[in-house]
Amino acid sequence: MSDISPQLVRELREKTNAGMMDCKRALTESGGDMAKAEDILRAKGIASAGKKASRSAKEGIVASYIHLQGKVGVLVEVNCETDFVAKNENFRQLVKDITLHIAAANPTCVSREQIDAAQVEREKAIYRQQVEGKPANIVDKIVEGKVDKYYGTVCLMEQPFIKNPDLTISDLVKAKITELGENIVIRRFTRYMVGEGVEDTSPAAE
Repeated sequence: MSDISPQLVRELREKTNAGMMDCKRALTESGGDMAKAEDILRAKGIASAGKKASRSAKEGIVASYIHLQGKVGVLVEVNCETDFVAKNENFRQLVKDITLHIAAANPTCVSREQIDAAQVEREKAIYRQQVEGKPANIVDKIVEGKVDKYYGTVCLMEQPFIKNPDLTISDLVKAKITELGENIVIRRFTRYMVGEGVEDTSPAAE
């Protein structure tokens, strides 16, 4: 996947409105052939789902999930276009799966666009130090690959779905968009864990 240039990925994304990782996979599968990559996305229903992503999604539900006998809690807002779909059992199952996933996988944000640019640059600086001494073009490819893996760790939409690691959460949502015929957006979430962020102020043992 690292042989596919970011410019080619962006170009396919602009044409299809599909996600970055979906475009990258399609281009890799097609050997960099733009037309074939677009056909791959269309065959999977991803391109059509991407086109729905520009439509307004103001309905939906807020759902909660409590895990580990009250040790972990999740609140998530998932939006769709109509109240009809918001009440659909398949939509509600998707939302339930998302809350379960957040509880288990502990993402820090919905998508890579929400990550502070300075944090990404810090990650890149660390990765560059790790491969110091290698040729510049090799370093760039390695760093790009490591950054993609970083996004896949912290971004909900890019994490492998806990019930089916062959799918990302983005894949899961897009499949449901195709199935229900409406745009679906994971708007925001909060994950709580008992004791998280609390400093230990107990006296040190003698």
